[in-house]
Amino acid sequence: MIIREADVNDAGALSEIYKYYVDNFAYSFEYVAPSAAEFAERMTEISGKYPFFVCEDDGEIIGFAYAHRFKERKAYQWVCETSIYVKNGCTQKGAGRLLYEHLLSVLKKQGFVKAFAILGCPNEGSEIFHQKMGFKHVATLPNIGYKLGSWHDIKYYVYELNPIRDDMPEPLEYHQINQKQGE
Repeated sequence: MIIREADVNDAGALSEIYKYYVDNFAYSFEYVAPSAAEFAERMTEISGKYPFFVCEDDGEIIGFAYAHRFKERKAYQWVCETSIYVKNGCTQKGAGRLLYEHLLSVLKKQGFVKAFAILGCPNEGSEIFHQKMGFKHVATLPNIGYKLGSWHDIKYYVYELNPIRDDMPEPLEYHQINQKQGE
């Protein structure tokens, strides 16, 4: 398995992976999965500031993970949200661990202090996975989303990336990390 940067040409494969979860579970609160074109737009919107990676196994994309803005206000700029999806039938092979290890390492280098995973629940597998990766459960918002005929909670899990200081510089954008590594 290899981890590499996602490219908009991957949007079709990624949207198919995501569609399975949108259509069958309340893990995502979207009712309709985005098309490949819509997924490509989302990728373009995210890239530059935040990392977006795919996992390939024998040339097939089997998962993806990325970070994005946690909230709109400037005071949240040191915090990001993570998302991860592994293709149905390909879980429990280590792809998620590899994706998150890579993603969290980059977020730390960028200077973020916390990464939040916000899980639509019930989602026992993802909760266990995030705990194994070092995330801590910090909040539950009960019955906040209605999907697939019932109400669902969301749970906030946090991963501490860097120590908090009063003189924190603004996080670097992802493309700035790539430039520094190439120098």
